[in-house]
Amino acid sequence: MPKGPPTITSSGWEYDLGGGMGILPRFDPVKKDEPKSGVGGRQVPVEVVVQQAVKRLKLPKPVIHTSPDEDFVQVVHVPTWMWVEHSTWGPVSASAAVEGTQVTATARPRQAVWSMGDGGQVVCRGPGTPYSDAYSPKASSPDCGYTYRRASLSVPGRAYTVSVQVAWDVEWHGAGRTGVVPGLVMSAERRLVVDEVQAVVTR
Repeated sequence: MPKGPPTITSSGWEYDLGGGMGILPRFDPVKKDEPKSGVGGRQVPVEVVVQQAVKRLKLPKPVIHTSPDEDFVQVVHVPTWMWVEHSTWGPVSASAAVEGTQVTATARPRQAVWSMGDGGQVVCRGPGTPYSDAYSPKASSPDCGYTYRRASLSVPGRAYTVSVQVAWDVEWHGAGRTGVVPGLVMSAERRLVVDEVQAVVTR
């Protein structure tokens, strides 16, 4: 064996360490006409940048509203209107850039799924319509409503726990590519008291 470190000579792909010993490099050679990018000349995967952009999205928490007002008693057999604060229903965007690769992600609410606390569920394709005097007091919501059949006074706490889950879909574009990230969810809940109104017969 020769003394001292071997002399390394290269003939393209193979490297001669001397004494008949050889190795192959574990990296791909960079062509002269290919620009280097990222750390050590490696391209940052666009999926990594997408994750960064999605993490930066600040999705608003839904705010629950009902009619009758959520702070008052709902009435059995009387339509309850539900909606979320309209300011929380709209596109939200965020961008991220890593080693020259930039991605912009835009989230849009797709639907609101309401769990009414008594086993009922309502899927609304939008934020819901706020009740106003333009509607009859007996009218049902045109797009997001529910009618309770049982009072809540016999359940623990004497109130139903109502929750809403707003599903968001995310579209992203960057580095000459586009894609979709489905299934982001923001949720909120509150308690609603539901009671019966007894008819009084007078003679």
